[in-house]
Parts: sequence; structure tokens; C-alpha cells
Amino acid sequence: MIEKKEKGKSFSFCLGNSISEEVMMVRKLLPLLLIVPAVEVMILIYSSHLIGVMSTFLLIIATSFIGAFLAKKQGTSLFQKAQRQMSQGHVPSGEIIDGMCVLFGGLFLLFPGFLTDVVGFIFLLPFTRKIVKPFLLTWLRRFFQGRNRMTIIR
Repeated sequence: MIEKKEKGKSFSFCLGNSISEEVMMVRKLLPLLLIVPAVEVMILIYSSHLIGVMSTFLLIIATSFIGAFLAKKQGTSLFQKAQRQMSQGHVPSGEIIDGMCVLFGGLFLLFPGFLTDVVGFIFLLPFTRKIVKPFLLTWLRRFFQGRNRMTIIR
């Protein structure tokens, strides 16, 4: 919701969701925000018992550096590909979705833990990204469907 005041008049407008839809989204995400860290901690504890604390720590650091390197490499490559397509007069729609996948992958790799690293690498690597892209496109269509409305409240 954006509010604006102009010389004695005030108005606000809301793009997209109503408040109840936003509450529903939070209710769907809240279990993930609680369950994923708990599962990550369990996996880290199991891993530290299996291969040792220092090995687990080094493995987490290594996946972070490898992920950062791959995200930078993939992001630069996608940016150059998108520039080439735009210079030819084409809309780089596939590269935009790939860029979103690389962004999500990089974000998942920032979180310490093996489960989020696996999800991050799935979004980051080109051959697994091809598998994920159709699901992401379907989710984006559902997410943005019916959200092109604007309500102005004076």
C-alpha cells in the first residue's frame, strides 16, 4: 500500500493482493520458515557425527564458494546472452527466467546447510534448471494471475 499526500488531499493505492491474500501467503510460508531450519540443523548434526565437525564446516564453506563462483559465472553469461538478444531486437524472456533461477540458486546457497545447497545447485546448474523452469513458470503464472488490478482509495 502506497500513501501520498498532496496539498490538502491524501490518497493511497494498493497494487496486487488484498491484505487477506497476503496473510494467506504468510500462512503458507510460515511452516517452511520453521521446518527448513530444523531439518538443516538435524542434517548438520548427523553430518558432523558422520564425517566430523571440521569436515562438515569445511564442506559448508566450500559449497558457498563454489556456489558464489557458479552464480557469478552463470549470471554473467546470461546477462551477455540477454544483451545479444536485445541488440537483435528480441525480448530475452528465457534469459529472464534463467536469471531468476540463478538469483534463487545464489540466495539458497547463501544459507548454511546441505538441503538449501542442493536446492541452490538445482536452480543454478543449467541442466537441472531446464527441469525446474517449467514448474517456476507455472508458479509465476498462478502467482500473477489476477494481480493486474489497482485499487485507489481517496
